[in-house]
Amino acid sequence: MPDSKRATVTILRLKNVMTRTGLSRSTIYAKLDPRAKQHDPSFPKQVRLGGGAVGWVESELNEWLEACVSTSRVG
Repeated sequence: MPDSKRATVTILRLKNVMTRTGLSRSTIYAKLDPRAKQHDPSFPKQVRLGGGAVGWVESELNEWLEACVSTSRVG
């Protein structure tokens, strides 16, 4: 595939996710934990980067944020 047709995937690390969402580290992980009261199945899943490092796909996080805004504007 030619370079001009490739989609660029940007991975955000936890600090960037915290800044973008305004959520704390513990809240982010609670949203990912099915046993937590704050679990949110629509919250983007982590991508394992190796060596214990994880990140989130920026486009998935953006979609989640847009859905949050849309939901808050209804009603």
